[in-house]
Amino acid sequence: MDRRQVKTRQAVYKAFVSLLGEKSYSAITIQDILDRADIGRSTFYAHFKTKDDLLDGLCGEIFGHVFAEKNESEPTHDFSKKKGLIPELTHVLYHLKDNEGYVKAILASDSAEVFMRYFREHLRAVFEGEIETVPFEIPRDYYLNHLVSGFVETVRWGMSNDCTPEELVRLFERLYMR
Repeated sequence: MDRRQVKTRQAVYKAFVSLLGEKSYSAITIQDILDRADIGRSTFYAHFKTKDDLLDGLCGEIFGHVFAEKNESEPTHDFSKKKGLIPELTHVLYHLKDNEGYVKAILASDSAEVFMRYFREHLRAVFEGEIETVPFEIPRDYYLNHLVSGFVETVRWGMSNDCTPEELVRLFERLYMR
């Protein structure tokens, strides 16, 4: 995308998140987004097919890099040379922190389930790739579901309690990774 397209998408995301802070997802219309972002209908549809596509795009924007195969250095953190589950989870948390305004608005809206589905799917892939053995004699699938759910709840709690990514990962590791 060129700079103009990136700027337009950012304006749409910002408008959408702002609207999520004021009304429910289902009550937001495309026209509301157009008015808030100060763009035309054709411009919106050049980027997104539907409002659901916009939400999916926003989730992709938040998580696209963090769940990519190759990590690169970023202004707020550098996980490009770190490997393993704990650095990867910390990296996820930095992205959530960097996009905290978007994430909190989405989680407070009735669109939270779409975000959470996206988040859980990607987290599951992270845990599947990093967890080699399962403690105790329990099914691997059950263990992975437990880890994903625990991490999601750790994130929710951390956002309400203003924790650093490192603090949250330490708490998660103590409780779940024994």
